Amino acid sequence: MSGIDPGVEDGIKRAADDVESDEHEEEAAKEAEEDYLEPSRWWFASTLFPLLAGTLGPIASGFNICALVYNWRVYVPPGASEIHGEIIKDPAWLIAVNGISLVSALIANMSLLLNMARRVRFSIAQPITIAGFLFAGVLLVCDMAALVSSPTYRIIQPKAQPADNHALSSAFYYAIFGAAIYIMTGSLMGVTVYGANHGYYKKDFQLTSSQRTLMLQTMSFVTYLLLGALVFSKVEGWEYLDAVFWADVTLLTVGLGDFSPSTDLGRGLLFPFAIGGILIVGLVIGSIRTLVLERGKEKLTARMTEKQRESAVDHVNEQKQTIKIGLFAEESFSTHPQTPLAQRRKQEFQVMRRVQDMAENRRRYLALFTSATVALLLWMGGAAVFTATEHRQSWTYFNALYFSYTSLLTIGYGDLVLLSNSGKPFFVLWSLLAVPSLTILISNMGDTIVKWVTELTDWLGAVTVLPGDEGVRHTLRTLLRSLTHSSFSGPGIFGVAPKHEDPETEPRASAAAIDDRLRSRLAERLRAHLEEEELDDMEEAQHRGDELQRDIHFYNYVLSRECRNVQKDLVNSGGSPKKYSWGDWEYYLRLMGNGQDDDDTKSFPGQSIPNALVPDAMRVDRRVSTRDTAVSPDPLAQRVSKTASSDDSSWGQDWSWLSPSSPLMGTQTESQWILEKLSAALERELNRQRRGARKRPPISFAELKRHVRGEVLGGESSRTEDELRAEEREMREGGADEKRDSNR
Repeated sequence: MSGIDPGVEDGIKRAADDVESDEHEEEAAKEAEEDYLEPSRWWFASTLFPLLAGTLGPIASGFNICALVYNWRVYVPPGASEIHGEIIKDPAWLIAVNGISLVSALIANMSLLLNMARRVRFSIAQPITIAGFLFAGVLLVCDMAALVSSPTYRIIQPKAQPADNHALSSAFYYAIFGAAIYIMTGSLMGVTVYGANHGYYKKDFQLTSSQRTLMLQTMSFVTYLLLGALVFSKVEGWEYLDAVFWADVTLLTVGLGDFSPSTDLGRGLLFPFAIGGILIVGLVIGSIRTLVLERGKEKLTARMTEKQRESAVDHVNEQKQTIKIGLFAEESFSTHPQTPLAQRRKQEFQVMRRVQDMAENRRRYLALFTSATVALLLWMGGAAVFTATEHRQSWTYFNALYFSYTSLLTIGYGDLVLLSNSGKPFFVLWSLLAVPSLTILISNMGDTIVKWVTELTDWLGAVTVLPGDEGVRHTLRTLLRSLTHSSFSGPGIFGVAPKHEDPETEPRASAAAIDDRLRSRLAERLRAHLEEEELDDMEEAQHRGDELQRDIHFYNYVLSRECRNVQKDLVNSGGSPKKYSWGDWEYYLRLMGNGQDDDDTKSFPGQSIPNALVPDAMRVDRRVSTRDTAVSPDPLAQRVSKTASSDDSSWGQDWSWLSPSSPLMGTQTESQWILEKLSAALERELNRQRRGARKRPPISFAELKRHVRGEVLGGESSRTEDELRAEEREMREGGADEKRDSNR
């Protein structure tokens, strides 16, 4: 029987569980950080390829069904066209092979979905998936090869044997597209298994709920289209494959007009069928847009920012005191050894901000270029195929371009229609690819071209019919000032960094003066948390005695208020995360760390959250350094500041705003990063208070009162360096007293 008190034992268990949970969370966060910054080449194999397989697999099965339910050959009477040909029954072996191909593909699809749902292990499901898709594709290829190996397509009727009297039906071409997708899907999954077996990623699919939803929506759309086509083929007396073509044209809102319901029942059924199908199409396109734009944006932005950062660090011009952050963009960057460290950190922050902006511009225009290229290829490539399929109508390439353009934009005049058995199946496949691609292109244009047009329209309105509150003259003066005093910032790599004052010529303030200005800014921020009456109350508390307890209470109160403010920034971001200024970061970093005696956990047994929540180099040290020399923060920063000294212990040696460990380079947004650290600091302080352990906080009421009262009474808030050194000695003595109290 245990001799431990049950209540104490439960507390120990909970503490152990909390420590273990924190370790798992840290490991998961580290893995996510590495995945965020690593090259995205294997992201395609681990995530994109399974997603494509799960999305295209059902489409290929739908094409396989179209190839199975209809005969592959037709007899074309003299003077008739192939779309009005008479059916020639397929041999039994062809139908059997086609059916086996469909069953194999369905098994492969089911195995893939069960593996993604973690119902079947990766090592069991993936061989079934790959073999099933490849086997299905090979069977269809063999089926088609056996048929076309004969000049007469193995037709035994004498009247249909002449070349002009027979043709292949649309089902044959659906089989071609189905086989191609099967083989491509199996090959993609083969690459996925190869990467997993070689340890490039785990043997499970890290698909999000939105990615799984896309696959389910695709299966729903294919099922809805095929069943709707079956119903309307019976109601309207159409051939089933013609009904499939009509359903595709209807649900994608192209509306060519060559097929339309003529019965009252068919027109009545069109109401629910069209609205339901359009909703499903909207969901599918929305999911594709979300996955491509959001997930692709995240990975692409991270990779471009990392490449841009590495390039900037490697291109520091010490002679010109600049850092190159783009092909034609430079930023002022001082490497002088006498540059105060706080000033250097500010320069690093500004450069990193500029790197982020440059990378984001490059991503926007690369996304626009890629989506425009895909749309152009679909338009012009589709026109080339339609020219070949509709050669009996004597279509020129320009006619095909016109038809593809009106169909791509879902205009669908109907003056040109498809009359070949090969053109209709290709149109179904082409339209399923073209419409989502155009949607993505329009979305990418919204961040670039549409934005330019909107800004130009607003400006024209401001100087003509809709002047602002300050009038047309003010608008024109603002425009002229911006044109004469600032550089034009073009897209992507052509962006020109704004020219700041030369760091070699700007006066270098001493570390004490910089610290004094920082204290003034911090006091202004802290002043927002207190009213004048509260200042008087805290002064009275100071006269009563315990100043340390007063500062601790004040610190805890400020932490809770700032957590609430950052939470508002996080909630109200509206899809565009807030980017904080250098002054904001100075303030929040000051609140997070203690700035002295960091990581001294011996005085507080059981403390799970360290005193230093951020790297030393990020925090604003309360002590004033006696030297004005800079520090080389990490190997990358050594490349940036080659002449910096490395013996200033008040800052860490392994960190820089331009390093990968910068919060501007992580998976979290800035609001998330700050909120997490502030919450951890508040938890740490409350835990100390619960244990009766006290430590001087990074902010004090005396510091606030000195600056605020100086403003209220008209006094001076600036101090001499002798006063700063005296305060430093006082804080050191206060820290020693706190240690003695804690030990007692």
